[in-house]
Amino acid sequence: MSLTLEFVSTIRAERSGLVDLLSDADGMTSWIREHAAELDVDPGFTATEELREETVRLRQAVRALFARAVSPDPPSRADATALPGFAESLALVNSSALAAPRAPQLSWDGEPALVAVPAVRAEPSVRVRGALARAAVEFLAGPERAQLRTCQAPRCVLYFVKEHPRQEWCSTACGNRARAARHYREHKK
Repeated sequence: MSLTLEFVSTIRAERSGLVDLLSDADGMTSWIREHAAELDVDPGFTATEELREETVRLRQAVRALFARAVSPDPPSRADATALPGFAESLALVNSSALAAPRAPQLSWDGEPALVAVPAVRAEPSVRVRGALARAAVEFLAGPERAQLRTCQAPRCVLYFVKEHPRQEWCSTACGNRARAARHYREHKK
């Protein structure tokens, strides 16, 4: 799964209701540590409450752009009514992507290879948001955007990339839940 899909999926539904993996600084720290290499931070990184708030704001902006990308289909039911506006979301994602620019460099350990390194010194929290925003920009401007869907299974709030023509749900479990709900509705009478 792409970093962007994992990021927007930090809001998910469980039997107990909606779960937000970034609901506090400890949850944010755990999530960032799981993705330390992709986010260009030390594996021992610790999130502050300020970073958590800014990152959740960025996540909501990315989810608003996802909602626009899947339109005219409905957006995720997790937060469709609480998303920021399109223009505001686009501006936040773009400015976050610029906050910690990276530059291509040539590495030569036996064979030449392209690596991306920070173009300017930036605090780890700025690099985290920059990496998340860049991943969102690349995803939304890339070919996978055309296959982005909202899972319509009961209680599911995830976005997914449709991998084959008949795929309707984000997972087998959601497909089973949707079929069971349909069967129950049809045979309830």
